[in-house]
Amino acid sequence: MSTHATGGYETRTWDERTLDGEKWDWNAWGQNPTLVLTRASVTNTFQGGIEGEGTAEYLMTYRPDGACTYIGYERIDGRVGGRSGSFVIQHAGTFEGGRLTADWTVVPGSGTGDLSGMKGKGGFVWNGEHGVPTPYTLDYSFE
Repeated sequence: MSTHATGGYETRTWDERTLDGEKWDWNAWGQNPTLVLTRASVTNTFQGGIEGEGTAEYLMTYRPDGACTYIGYERIDGRVGGRSGSFVIQHAGTFEGGRLTADWTVVPGSGTGDLSGMKGKGGFVWNGEHGVPTPYTLDYSFE
């Protein structure tokens, strides 16, 4: 049986660079759009159904049409449904028209501690509002 978790997360740090190591400013990209690949190192804080800290690495493709797609992995250390440990989620998302939509999948076998055997799917929609937790959902179960 699957459990439905909801909550919010806030991005604490975001360090994004082009693949050659230069600091990336996506506002400047909007003035001269071209295809750009970047990598971001990110930390997030989760509240609600997930309580803890996430450390992520994202790879992004900024397209000339103004959209961005990304993939990545995030290790979350904390608690889910009263259980503690860590697990990894795989991200896949698209930023288009000021809105980021992403899907998550718990990486099989990534759970540690009480979260061992965790599986699940979820995601979030971010509407470009900074300073407000981004709402997420996660449907999870244990083997």
